[in-house]
Amino acid sequence: MHCLMREAAILVASYPFNFYSIMTTPSAIPLSTHAEIITNTQIWLEKAVIGLNLCPFAKAVQIKEQIRYFVSEARTPEDLLQDLIRELEFLAEANPEKLETTLLIHPFVMTNFLDYNDFLDVADGTLEELDLDGILQIASFHPDYQFADTMPDDIENFTNRSPYPTLHLLREESIDKAVLAFPDADAIYEKNIQTMSALGVEGWHKLFAGNDDKK
Repeated sequence: MHCLMREAAILVASYPFNFYSIMTTPSAIPLSTHAEIITNTQIWLEKAVIGLNLCPFAKAVQIKEQIRYFVSEARTPEDLLQDLIRELEFLAEANPEKLETTLLIHPFVMTNFLDYNDFLDVADGTLEELDLDGILQIASFHPDYQFADTMPDDIENFTNRSPYPTLHLLREESIDKAVLAFPDADAIYEKNIQTMSALGVEGWHKLFAGNDDKK
């Protein structure tokens, strides 16, 4: 599910989502809310990432049900880091035939993109501390995602805008195989820009029209 990305900027983007409104934080997340969070993430994955073919590697793992969705209850960076460590170790030890990738969704912490962007350095450092660098990789998605050298409302930022702050944990070996299967993998980013430019912000929101009414 990994696709080539440019480095994120340390600028805070701000654009309201439709059904993507981040929920207020109770002391604990009810099970029903966990399900809702995962459902919203799956809708985004199906309609945007797969539906727009933003990542040609994503469809196969979804069809094979090899994606783990983990909703973190963390309210602090320290607690999120502990969840990240557990999920990295879990993925590293899991059978790749059964579990290919993990979406660590953390709705209640790192909701500010500037903080989230800074945390990515901590996440990458954690990979090295666990001796998982070169084995696993962490990709980034956020409701206010902003690539370097872009304006907040530039449509290209929407390729990495998810309903909730999310850390995407991937296997390096799977990325290498995917690149071999797609010789023009380096062109994915440019193709995505063309797709998003043709779609526009209004078209993006229309993808998810009606999801609010279903809740």
